[in-house]
Amino acid sequence: MTQQHWSGAGTAADPWMLKTADYTIHRDDDSDPALLVCQVGSTRLTYLARAIEDLHTELLRRGDWVALGAADEKKEPAPESVEAWGRSEDNPVGGWYGQRKGYRGRFGMYLPPLLEALGLVELEHNPRNNRVRAIPTG
Repeated sequence: MTQQHWSGAGTAADPWMLKTADYTIHRDDDSDPALLVCQVGSTRLTYLARAIEDLHTELLRRGDWVALGAADEKKEPAPESVEAWGRSEDNPVGGWYGQRKGYRGRFGMYLPPLLEALGLVELEHNPRNNRVRAIPTG
């Protein structure tokens, strides 16, 4: 039996509780553009909400396991990783999905567990060097 690594409905009142790293995420559809609000202790990060669909589409396109490559904003991410794609000029938004300057990194850490909670990806849960791959939908 697979261990569930999340709970919640994804609203501000009942955010997704991601147990892999003890943080919450909820959608803020009242923002323009819509955002994902990620709360990690006292730190608040925001990412464009369209990252859910965009990342799933990219992982489907790649068709295999992709390294997460999580890195802070000022650190260079591993090439071809989820983190590198989340800040690449070649992604659908032409750059950073992270919206708060100084806190735009860690896309590869916080977004894949959310996609797992939504049933869009398989995610490894090793101590280090985890990877993700898309689950086709529809």
